[in-house]
Amino acid sequence: MYTKYKKFIDQHVSMNVIEWALFRSKLSIETYKKGEIIHYAGDVATRLLFLNHGLARAYTIDENGKDHTWSIFFNDENANTINLFVVDYDSLINQKESYMNIEILEDCEMSSMSYKDMNFLYERSKKGERFGRLMCEAGYSHLHNIFLTRQTKSAKYRFESFMNKTPYLLDLVPQYHIATLLGITPQYLSRLKQEFASEYM
Repeated sequence: MYTKYKKFIDQHVSMNVIEWALFRSKLSIETYKKGEIIHYAGDVATRLLFLNHGLARAYTIDENGKDHTWSIFFNDENANTINLFVVDYDSLINQKESYMNIEILEDCEMSSMSYKDMNFLYERSKKGERFGRLMCEAGYSHLHNIFLTRQTKSAKYRFESFMNKTPYLLDLVPQYHIATLLGITPQYLSRLKQEFASEYM
């Protein structure tokens, strides 16, 4: 039931049987259907969700009503901390209103832990606290690199990087969401797709 989560944890900290049993006791399984909105802007995040399988996205809506994809959540060999944890982490750790919405794009199963239990583990388990710190560091590093890439690399570079890592998402996620994730227009995304196809066919 928690095999993928345990495998991910083992990549960062090594828990003995007792430490894992304590961590495991704070988890539950939640399932969601395609099309559900499981978190709304204005709400305070109260759960840390690890994606076992499925597909989801976090997005914001600007003052003009335009939708912007912040992150796509999936779990495979190309996933990182940002993709695996389905949460507005800033809202969770600071217990403040979120700016994000989270939508289920494909039926999902997630391992869930409450904010209260997360802090309980931080206080009672050195391994739990270390795991949480490593996740914060990895998340910050990933977002840092995303912003630098947006500022210093071309749209073509960002698209080709996306295609080299996760080309299958083009068939699973609506094109508009991919475009806003990459910081480009849907029209430019279509053009880049055509150029990419002609270069690599």
